[in-house]
Amino acid sequence: AETPVDLNNIRIVKKLGGTIDDTVLVDGLVLEQSAEKGASGPTMMKNAKVALIQFCLSPPKTDIDNNVVVQDYAAMDRILREERQYLLGLCKKIKNAGCNVVLVQKSILRDAVTDLSLHFLSKLKIMVVSDIDRKEVAFISKSLGCVPITSIESFTADKLAKVDLVEEITMGQERAVRLTGVQQTAKSNHTVSLLVRGSNLLVLDEAERSIHDALCVIRSIVKERHMIAGGGAAETELSVKLNARAKEMSGVVGHCMAAYASALEVVPFTLAENAGLNPIDIVTELRRRHANGESNAGINVRKGSVSNMVDENVVMPLLVQTSAITLATECVRMILKIDDLVMTR
Repeated sequence: AETPVDLNNIRIVKKLGGTIDDTVLVDGLVLEQSAEKGASGPTMMKNAKVALIQFCLSPPKTDIDNNVVVQDYAAMDRILREERQYLLGLCKKIKNAGCNVVLVQKSILRDAVTDLSLHFLSKLKIMVVSDIDRKEVAFISKSLGCVPITSIESFTADKLAKVDLVEEITMGQERAVRLTGVQQTAKSNHTVSLLVRGSNLLVLDEAERSIHDALCVIRSIVKERHMIAGGGAAETELSVKLNARAKEMSGVVGHCMAAYASALEVVPFTLAENAGLNPIDIVTELRRRHANGESNAGINVRKGSVSNMVDENVVMPLLVQTSAITLATECVRMILKIDDLVMTR
């Protein structure tokens, strides 16, 4: 049975600065945002109870666009006092639930947090990370095992995630928040994060693509746990066997099989050409070695000759090879089904 592998459980965070060698694997979750320090709030919290909230810690606004006209200072003072009491009430309810780290979703309608709410949360020793993107809410919720909280009325202790350590890390001018020691529950997935460093955006993007390619190779191995020789060995072996079989067949089937075998030799031919070798000599030598029973013989790019790929530790996942051949075959069959072309303008 195939083992499902979800690459979404491996989070890749890119941060400018340093070199590729500074890239680290974090057993936990890394957020691109930094901790709010506007009111000198905490930037590290041990034995954290994390809440992911989707409401704003700012004074409420009316549903329609209108203006409030204030006639005197007393009315102004009353409005400010009401806002202060409202925000203080929100912060106290958060504290009473046992929460000490708040992740606040980004809001486009009004401020997600204000200076006053940050001041209250700082006094209550609550760490704040704001501007969490809406697209990341589901992933963070699944990683931490917490439930997104949509209103202060539903803010309860059972919706919090327990994390051993939440801290802000500094990398030159860049900052990020690292959550490690996530206590696993039935709702959570074990998530790891790759913190990729690079001197510029081009290096970071290229590193991300390379990491994704490597992860896809690992996924292929986990799905189908078989390895075969690389360096064009598999294609040449298939070509030789199919050619031998084609000679035993007659008519159209034999011709098709021989053409299929010839097409497979394009892979070692191209590989030799890209390595700066003589493709005709290399492919001929490969064919001869495979005909003599050396099924693992492939192109050794370093030595510029044909050698045993298994001995050289040049191997590849079986699933990659079978998928490539299957897709190529289906593509050719689809083209062959076309009877005629109708030109249209």
